[in-house]
Amino acid sequence: ITSFASNVARVQSCCEAARANDRSVCLVGRSMLRIVAAAQSVGLLKGFSFISPEDAAELPAQHVLYLCTGSQGESNAALARIARGDHPSVKLGEDDTVIFSSRVIPGNERAIGEIQNTLAERNIKLVTARQFDIHVSGHPCRDELRRMYMWARPQIAVPVHGERRHIMEHARFAKSLQVPFAITPDNGHVIKLAPGPVELIDEAPVGRLHVDGEVLTSDKAGGMWERRKIAYNGHLTVSVVIAKGKVEDGPIIVGRGFSEPDGRPADESMEPIDDAAEAALANLKRGDFGDDEKIEKALVKAVRRAAENQFGKRPLIDVTIHRI
Repeated sequence: ITSFASNVARVQSCCEAARANDRSVCLVGRSMLRIVAAAQSVGLLKGFSFISPEDAAELPAQHVLYLCTGSQGESNAALARIARGDHPSVKLGEDDTVIFSSRVIPGNERAIGEIQNTLAERNIKLVTARQFDIHVSGHPCRDELRRMYMWARPQIAVPVHGERRHIMEHARFAKSLQVPFAITPDNGHVIKLAPGPVELIDEAPVGRLHVDGEVLTSDKAGGMWERRKIAYNGHLTVSVVIAKGKVEDGPIIVGRGFSEPDGRPADESMEPIDDAAEAALANLKRGDFGDDEKIEKALVKAVRRAAENQFGKRPLIDVTIHRI
């Protein structure tokens, strides 16, 4: 069974099911081991004992339940390693079953699907909440939240879990329970809790960071945007030589990321783009050739339109103007 290690109640349900079916429970995954140890240290999971993977391997398969992490497709979690067959202690065979005691969190569909496909290729039976009523949410309902607030009697509520509509409703719910302050921050907001009233006082930088060679840069940095655009739409360089108010040579266009239908680098397919660049220069007035900005703007507009018509892409375009 794979599940969230943090849901101790579900871990207990799995242990009770294992006991009822004469199975010993083996915990697999660092977070599963850590949280179960923490739960037992405060008196939870009483009466349950666990065996090591080495001991589990010595028992008949029908008397073992592995309880492991990785229900959301995490590539380095226990289930992913077991599915790939590279876990050092746990091996699955054709007669085994994997139960996903979880729902798919939006955004994890692909990762979970890959693990399930890997298991299916090995003829391992899969059981999910889409097939059977095996899963119930581990999130507290309103009555349970009300009980928590009655116990804790907090002065401040800062809902952070869920989407915006969940956070706003949680804040309203907290206020209805006489919590004096309920604040709904966004990622990066700095909150002053004391002294005085609770308030947002600053913003901290947030978001993904990229290790770019020797540089740590923001996901919103211009270089990252350019790379994504080139990856999806390609890159065109347009070069033209201007001398004495007229075109001396060019335009010469070099494309990257474009190909012919047979897979060869684009050659014949670039001709309409070459023609569009030549036409753009031909339509400029003589006085325009003294203005690099006008030349660049005309070339970019014409080349982008031609590339979109020819390839269905809007590439990144660089224009180089040489004057002699």
